Amino acid sequence: MNEAEPNQSGAQKMDRKLLLEYVRVTEAAAIACSRLIGAGQKEAADSLAVEAMRRAFDKVPARGTIVIGEGERDEAPMLYIGEKVGPRDPSFPEVDIAVDPLEGTNLCASGKPGALAVLAVAPRGNLLNAPDTYMEKLAAGPAGVGVVSLDKSAAENVCDLAEAKGKRPDEMVVVVLERPRHDALIAQMRAVGASVRLITDGDVNPSVATGLPGSGIDMFIGKGGAPEGVLSAAALRCLGGVFEGRLAFRNDGERQRAIAMGMREPDRLLRHEDLVRGPCFFVASGVTDGPMLAGIRRVAGRTLVSSLALRSDTGTIRRFETSTLLDHLPVDD
Repeated sequence: MNEAEPNQSGAQKMDRKLLLEYVRVTEAAAIACSRLIGAGQKEAADSLAVEAMRRAFDKVPARGTIVIGEGERDEAPMLYIGEKVGPRDPSFPEVDIAVDPLEGTNLCASGKPGALAVLAVAPRGNLLNAPDTYMEKLAAGPAGVGVVSLDKSAAENVCDLAEAKGKRPDEMVVVVLERPRHDALIAQMRAVGASVRLITDGDVNPSVATGLPGSGIDMFIGKGGAPEGVLSAAALRCLGGVFEGRLAFRNDGERQRAIAMGMREPDRLLRHEDLVRGPCFFVASGVTDGPMLAGIRRVAGRTLVSSLALRSDTGTIRRFETSTLLDHLPVDD
């Protein structure tokens, strides 16, 4: 979001009918790329998801701008930052979209759990507009509000959240991306007794799961992609949880792009109101099984896809299971 001119439409509501339209978008992407689950072709799977999602956006009665995407404009065929999607009908509302047509490309390619098709939507000007870079992230459910923060150590966050949840630190489950950069972080949390679960890719799934009752995940922490951070922040806003982030630029060029996009203080701590301002939707469809959703299944000549749809202004959680003919995409309706 442009920090110089904050959007004043925070109270604006989005038509709830759009929520189902966006479910069809993620369903189309999930079904399309599922044809390559376990095929070892992550780029091809991602391309299938992108194309299906782009076509599906054309059916949604909203004028969308991709503000968090897979890359810059010259990296087509990705859904790139700044791309316009959907009909250009001036009577339709303008919205910001954060998107990952296939979150966890490696997971899909190897047939491992946790791959999703996912997006978040907010009124125009209400989602963070930042370059595709890295982000330090912390996610927790409602019990973590006012309790956890990136300004604390990982061990402090584990102990403080455990107290807030009425648990012992050794009963806490924390998910972390398995990367050498997290070795010290992991050791610190294990030293206070936390059960640290390592994942290879795909941090939206566990981040959002922290806000879903019964998921078994208490907290996500660590450095990963900034686009996934904005998506997780939108979901946790809907769920009443907490998300904090801090951009971790790989070079000065990325920092300068962030400044050019309107971020006056690109290195500061980003809280919910910085990442997602006002009402939003979060929608995800499972590609492979994960803590949030079941993956694509094919039974008796039909395709089954499971989806989650969240709405911030009502706190509504909706789950969908859609059955289609084997090769039919929702985009073809």
